[in-house]
Amino acid sequence: MMASGLLNRSSNDRPSGEGVYILIFCARRVPCFFFDKAERNVVNHSRYTGVAGIIEGFREIKESDRDERRGVAKLTLQPKETVIGFVGTGVMGKSMASHFLKADYQVVVYTRTKAKAEDLLEQGAVWKEHVSQVAEASDVIITMVGYPSDVEEVYLGAEGIVTHAKPGSFLIDMTTSKPSLAVKIYEEAKKRDLHSLDAPVSGGDIGAREARLTIMVGGDQEAFDAVEPLLKVMGTNVVLQGGPGAGQHTKMCNQIAIATNMIGVCEAISYAKKAGLNPTRVLESIAAGAAGSWSLSNLAPRMIAGNFEPGFYIKHFIKDMGIALEAAKEMGLLTPGLELSKSLYDELAANGMEDNGTQALIKWFEK
Repeated sequence: MMASGLLNRSSNDRPSGEGVYILIFCARRVPCFFFDKAERNVVNHSRYTGVAGIIEGFREIKESDRDERRGVAKLTLQPKETVIGFVGTGVMGKSMASHFLKADYQVVVYTRTKAKAEDLLEQGAVWKEHVSQVAEASDVIITMVGYPSDVEEVYLGAEGIVTHAKPGSFLIDMTTSKPSLAVKIYEEAKKRDLHSLDAPVSGGDIGAREARLTIMVGGDQEAFDAVEPLLKVMGTNVVLQGGPGAGQHTKMCNQIAIATNMIGVCEAISYAKKAGLNPTRVLESIAAGAAGSWSLSNLAPRMIAGNFEPGFYIKHFIKDMGIALEAAKEMGLLTPGLELSKSLYDELAANGMEDNGTQALIKWFEK
């Protein structure tokens, strides 16, 4: 049995250069062949046969053309060929950017305080004087700044990334910020043929340093697929949660869980001390059981040692909890644990401890 067919779209329906595909030959047990008139070559869809081959062959062609119309570059972001722009090189950002240098990517950086980037410059990163210069020089721009107001200025300001990035560039905001702002950046970026993802992280300074971050991503599947290998340079648990803003919403879930967990960790340590126990030895037991958590394993030892250096600043955690409370209120959701935790951290900040790490919450219980 022989079959032939024609897939022909009007010039208004197909992008420039798209071919007209003609099915040359397809028998029941013989592979299907398609002729691409634009490329003037024969495409062998050897895994398709018979009538099913006609249907599947045309479907694959249409999906490929649809990807091209979406504007997602079919490229491989290879080391030495890809320029990574990094804006924000603080406690987290510095470690995250360093992994790209170790993987032989070209890296350009900007941060408000140049001294914070010196280690990266010594490793081979190139300094830029403005965010706009980073955007113009990069294929992928990653941001890790402080507050939603910083994110908005960095992306949507007159000298920001959206205005100055090259068409086809990928924009990845890894700051914990407002879900609504992530959607706004995505929409503005799309108007300029830019691919925007919100990709906040969890794992603290240890996760950033050891490239073991959890990365929660919101945006288009195609853009995520293109940059997933880059995200895995910084993290081990990388998940696309949904469309624009979904990464930020997922991070709010993460912060809500941590907020009340930190109260529990502090209460447990305080109880152990009051009971005359060795809190370090107590941790050996409870961290390995049902009470175990990242905070109990990583932050409780710092509490016991009196080490309050920031892996994650109290002021930034207060910012995150504020975003989560606002979003929860908009959804009509009650979060009493989150409200309590924020009130305790607010008190610490009012007493001059906003630049301590979040483990300094133990001070509230020991006052």
